[in-house]
Amino acid sequence: MNKHFRVAGSLAERLEENGVRVPAVLRRAGLSPDLFASGRVLLTTQELFAFWHAIGEVSEDPAIALKLGTERQAQRFHPSGIAALASETFGAAMKHLSRYKQLTCPEEIIEDVAGGEWSIRFRWTEAPDVEPLVLVEYCFAWLQTLSRHGTGTKLSPKRLEMLQPRKHVRELERHFGCEIVSNASRNAMIFLEEDAATPFLTRNAELLDLLAPQLEEQLRQSRQESDAGGFVNLVRDAIQQRLTGQRPAMEDVARALHVSTRTLQRRLQESGSSYQRVLDEARHELARYYLGNSVLELNEAAYLLGYEDANSFVRAFRGWEGVPPGHWRESQRARLAN
Repeated sequence: MNKHFRVAGSLAERLEENGVRVPAVLRRAGLSPDLFASGRVLLTTQELFAFWHAIGEVSEDPAIALKLGTERQAQRFHPSGIAALASETFGAAMKHLSRYKQLTCPEEIIEDVAGGEWSIRFRWTEAPDVEPLVLVEYCFAWLQTLSRHGTGTKLSPKRLEMLQPRKHVRELERHFGCEIVSNASRNAMIFLEEDAATPFLTRNAELLDLLAPQLEEQLRQSRQESDAGGFVNLVRDAIQQRLTGQRPAMEDVARALHVSTRTLQRRLQESGSSYQRVLDEARHELARYYLGNSVLELNEAAYLLGYEDANSFVRAFRGWEGVPPGHWRESQRARLAN
């Protein structure tokens, strides 16, 4: 599965149109100010969560996610969304969307049918923590946009279940046309089971026949790339197992994986990576874990991660997150407290 989210440049335009300054969002999220200047914007799950947290913090509009997730022009949909619109029914659209979503991000759409109800929820497979409130609302609003475009009706879910309570519940109820259940066990849209069979007026068998082979080929290539990325994950795991007060030598990691140092370097290069990059990723991942889930002092975390001193760790962490580790830890604690 793809390890990064592809973020459309049009999202930056939509933010500006709705009075949200993109530079302020990027600064708050600790992301590069030139992020949207590149032609292809790729974010890890952690970076994506930081981005959406920042949108919620910078925007003064509690309904910003609903506005961003509501699209009136179907031609602006991603190809997988267009393929979904070309499907025969709402249920078939969700099957297509779930399958081709693997092309663009480490995210799954999970469907369940029970007791005459059809639930749809999003699962971020590499989520570092609970997904941002605004991201949940955005995904639900976009899904409602898809269903209404396709059916040509004001189809509404039976209810929305949300893990965390909202202050703007009435606005959510008006937008989705249903009950909002807070403090639920999951974030999910609940439709009637029969809604899955609702025909799509946008059905286009010829267009689907044209798009599907292209998307299937991209999916095949993506899975091949994922297999190559599996070696990177093995190297990262081996490094983390040996990050116990010293920097693991490449020779030790190669020996643990039963390959030569030269083979290790070559396979990482073929995967578009390097030993130093994987080492940094392994340290970054463990640093977030140590700071977010333990009472370790900064110098203790620095030692466990193989840094010579706390200052070296602070510099590295600032490069990853844009803030010192102490500030990051406090912000995480404050977020969980809320």
